[in-house]
Amino acid sequence: MTLPPVDGIPVLGPNIPQLPVSRWMRICRWVIKRSGWRVVGDMPNLPKVILIGAPHSSYWDGVWGLLVKSAMGMDVGVMIKREVLNGPLGPVVRRLGMIPIDRSAATNVVDQMVKRFAEHEKMWVAIAPEGTRKPVKQWKSGFLRIARAAGVPIQTVFIDYPTKTFTVGPLVHASGDMEADMTRIRAMFAGYRGKHRGV
Repeated sequence: MTLPPVDGIPVLGPNIPQLPVSRWMRICRWVIKRSGWRVVGDMPNLPKVILIGAPHSSYWDGVWGLLVKSAMGMDVGVMIKREVLNGPLGPVVRRLGMIPIDRSAATNVVDQMVKRFAEHEKMWVAIAPEGTRKPVKQWKSGFLRIARAAGVPIQTVFIDYPTKTFTVGPLVHASGDMEADMTRIRAMFAGYRGKHRGV
C-alpha cells in the first residue's frame, strides 16, 4: 500500500529502505503539509547511504527531520549512545529508528557501523557532521571514515529555516583524502541557515 503524492514530499525509489504505511506516517504528512516545510529534490534510489544534514543549531532540527523522514516513509537510522536505550525512553527511541552505539566497546564506532552496513542489504544512516548544536570550527570526521571503510556514498541535505526547506544536495563519494573531502563537502553548505546560525 502506498500513499498518494503530496507537494513537498518526494516519492521514494524502490531501492531506498522504507517503512510500512502507518497512521504515524499519515500524521507526519499532515503536519508537514501544514507547517510549510518541504523537501526539495529527490533522494538517490540506492540501498545504502550515509545522509548528512546541516546546519544543526537547534533541537528542532531533529523534530523536523523526524517528521520529514516519517512523512516520506524513509527507514533511516540515527546513531545514538547505547545508554539512552536503557532508560525510560528506550522503547520509544528504538521505534524512531535510533541505532545504539557502544562507545566503550573494544571496536570503535567506525568499525561498529561498517559491520552494520555489511550485515544489511539496505541501510540508510543520518549523521549530524557538526556533532553539536553549537558553532564549531571543524566537523567530526566520523561520517567520512565510515563512508570510506564501508564503501557507502554520502548524501548531503541542506537545512534552511528561512525557506523551510530540506534540500537534497549532491551525492558524494569519499576519496580517501579526508581533509580535501571535508573542505569540499562543507563548502556545499554555505548559504544555508539553520534556526540559529549557518555552518
